[in-house]
Amino acid sequence: MDLLGAHVSISGGIHNAVDRGVASGCGVIQVFTQNSNQWRGKAISDADAKLFRDKFAASGMKSVMSHDIYLINLAAAPGDVKDKSLIAFREELERCAKLGIDKVVMHPGSHNGDGEEVGIRRVCEAFDQLFGEVPQFTGKVLLENTAGQGSNLGYKFEHLKAIVTGCSDPTRFGVCFDTCHAFASGYPIADHDGYRRTFDEFDALLGIDRLMAFHLNDSKKGLGCKVDRHEHIGAGTLGLEPFRFILNDPHFALVPKVIETPKGDEDEMDAVNLKLLRSLIEG
Repeated sequence: MDLLGAHVSISGGIHNAVDRGVASGCGVIQVFTQNSNQWRGKAISDADAKLFRDKFAASGMKSVMSHDIYLINLAAAPGDVKDKSLIAFREELERCAKLGIDKVVMHPGSHNGDGEEVGIRRVCEAFDQLFGEVPQFTGKVLLENTAGQGSNLGYKFEHLKAIVTGCSDPTRFGVCFDTCHAFASGYPIADHDGYRRTFDEFDALLGIDRLMAFHLNDSKKGLGCKVDRHEHIGAGTLGLEPFRFILNDPHFALVPKVIETPKGDEDEMDAVNLKLLRSLIEG
């Protein structure tokens, strides 16, 4: 089984995500471990955690990662949102440890006008606190590059490097590279020369081995638009070529690749998008 898959729903119980992944032909899956629109998630029972782990082990899928809820902002100033963000991310790490999930994808957050340097420092301080509070989570936090909307951090590789090197233990971090976000933030990955320059820059700043997951999403908007709008594979402004480049790049042969494209009824579009991606793999 390959390392292509999708973000799948946990509706009806997190163990159902495994069944949905199998039904869509996934080799890997990404999940929210709780309702993504609420600060506090329902605790996962020992029985539910065991069912998830057993189902995943039996599924033949290669990898599962979580995505933190979008409400979390570790770059926020001290106050209510920061307090809630720290609690929510701590609970995310605790749930992942219980479920056997060793990769957590997260957006670095927004500085809300306080400046990028200040926001990055707050993120680093938050992670140093969180890793101390949840020693049972021994996996990696994958910083996701962002489209650069508003005061969001993470739209430049320099931001991701500053977070990694600004924390007391850089080994706790990887990067999840989102193709839509990269293009929207100004990285010209749609042609081969731009693709090569983008990943040369990534390698120089972060090291290519730190790229530990992809979100493969086409973009509704154009290069440098700073707008985060995902589109079906090949149906947006990226076209098929950057996906062909990634899928045939030997550097990324063992890196999980997940789609977050529009779903359609009963997730049938996941199977369509994954089939198209697999058709781009040469040899």
